[in-house]
Amino acid sequence: MKRILLPCGESVPALGQGTWHVGDDPSRRQEEIATIQRGIDLGLALVDTAEMYGDGRSEELVGAAIAARRHEVFLVSKVYPHHASQRAMLRACEASLRRLRVETIDLYLLHWPGAVPLAETVSAFEALQRAGKIRHWGVSNFDLEKMRQLWRVPGGHAAQTNQVLYNLGERGIEWDLRLWLRDRGLPVMAYSPFDEGRLLRQPGLQAFAQACGMTAAQVALAWLMTQAGVIAIPKTGNRKRMDENAAALSRTLSPPQIEELRRLFPEPSGAVPLAML
Repeated sequence: MKRILLPCGESVPALGQGTWHVGDDPSRRQEEIATIQRGIDLGLALVDTAEMYGDGRSEELVGAAIAARRHEVFLVSKVYPHHASQRAMLRACEASLRRLRVETIDLYLLHWPGAVPLAETVSAFEALQRAGKIRHWGVSNFDLEKMRQLWRVPGGHAAQTNQVLYNLGERGIEWDLRLWLRDRGLPVMAYSPFDEGRLLRQPGLQAFAQACGMTAAQVALAWLMTQAGVIAIPKTGNRKRMDENAAALSRTLSPPQIEELRRLFPEPSGAVPLAML
């Protein structure tokens, strides 16, 4: 498993698991729990969730899946922007901890920028760290200007990642944001690497994958694995799909193949607004 170094010096798997919409359908609960556990078996031991996902149902399902394997998992969750104040974040974090059945979250992210001043949010993160409720913190869906604002806040340099939409079809961060993060040693955590399945239906990607003897999903993940400082968190609630995703780790793309993907999915030619789902 390729690993990515966080600014704190800790390394995490470059390929993890997302859980958006996981836990929404009670009839799929056992399969989804088994899928998360299968991912851990395969080394995809970074598991990302959020209080927003299913109004806590995703966290509850993740908690059930990792109950006997907490020591194997790097656990990530996210807090709503309207819970990003000192008092509200404490309550939100404690609720997430109960749903997850854990004492500590490894990485706690602000889900997107909100109305609470960043200085107060950073202070709230620091209070949770002192209380042992979280180990590290970071942000999600922050564009370049928001990252610059964070960096001006006392303690803002302690952020460990920026989780953003990034995949073959959404490369806007490459113009400026990704370079800014790289220069400061912050990895990108790429959510929705399949663009909720839309990317996998692209005829060009399908033809490319067939020619390479791979699936479209494996190409999308293999491409992200070629990117320095990128953590990908694909979501699946199906064990066969989990095996397919993990198999991308053993597939490499040659320079000509990477160039062909660049032709099919070109990088931005100028600054664009941060894409979000």
